[in-house]
Amino acid sequence: MYAAPIRYRPELEQVKPDEAETIAQLNATFDRILETTNEDYGHAVRAVHAKAHGVLEGTLTINADLPPELAQGLFATPGEHRVMMRLSTNPGDILDDAISLPRGLAIKVFDVDGARLPGAEGRTQDFVMVNGKVFQAKDADKFLGSLKLLAPTTDAIEGGKKALSAVLRGVRSAIGAVGIESPAINSLGGAPNVDPVGETYYSVTPFRYGDHVAKFSLRPIAPGLRARKGDIIDTDGERDAIRRTVQEDLRDTEGEWEFRVQLARDEAHQPIEDPTVEWDEEEAPFHRVGVIRTRAQDSWDPARVEQVNEQMRFSVWTGLAAHQPLGNINRARRDTYRHSADFRARANGCPIHEPV
Repeated sequence: MYAAPIRYRPELEQVKPDEAETIAQLNATFDRILETTNEDYGHAVRAVHAKAHGVLEGTLTINADLPPELAQGLFATPGEHRVMMRLSTNPGDILDDAISLPRGLAIKVFDVDGARLPGAEGRTQDFVMVNGKVFQAKDADKFLGSLKLLAPTTDAIEGGKKALSAVLRGVRSAIGAVGIESPAINSLGGAPNVDPVGETYYSVTPFRYGDHVAKFSLRPIAPGLRARKGDIIDTDGERDAIRRTVQEDLRDTEGEWEFRVQLARDEAHQPIEDPTVEWDEEEAPFHRVGVIRTRAQDSWDPARVEQVNEQMRFSVWTGLAAHQPLGNINRARRDTYRHSADFRARANGCPIHEPV
């Protein structure tokens, strides 16, 4: 028997007095990455998750007859919504796939009605996830420290990054053998070079879930996707091997993923302000609230890639007030996501607007 889900209340968040200063420094550090990549490529790209490996169009079907604690926000009304999905890797530069990094998944849900977060344009709801259960830094200040170290390496020679990645994969394998997981090593290039379509993705940070608090996850359930779980991609001599692999995976395969919600049930064991703490699924299980399906398609269709890569932004702060991002990391993301998107719009002369 599980404990009752905790009720959302503003006091769950603990705002630090120096958050505005940290956010300003994050923006300045992201500017260094954005300006460097813009100069290198002659085109502005995202400050994080710059390299896409696949762009998919599909539908989200929200489950009918959900219990009251799960029938919240977007998921309060059964039905079907169009979605766009973007598969990526973490860095703000477009690297050779031999540099193995965590996978990212951004989802944009269309035609979403309801009271919106401050500044959230349009009628969409975004979810941003990675294939890991925890964030690499406890708070924005610690993340800033790591970012300041990484920013100068943005256009460093890729050969050195490849060599470091190979070493870190060995280190990760060694510590993984004794049951230790290191998000920091993964983020530096030690992540296993897995096929993105077989991965389970997590929000890692908490969000308001109507009357409650939750984290989100997307898990593949189609047999063709689950069969690729843990598959390692051979990137030898192929800069965009992940993109090709995803294309081959999905060209003749229908995709199906379950969208899951993990309700917080204990304020001490499922903290709001520390995303380095994994919420134990034995205490706070995930529950399916919907299913995303995609038809067999070209995951690198030029028109769709242009639409999503150049004309869209993804932000955890785009959506309903019922799914307000919570915690220090999420509060920092509000301005930094917008800052990056505005830079791209100015540099590329391509305004970004949320679909209405």
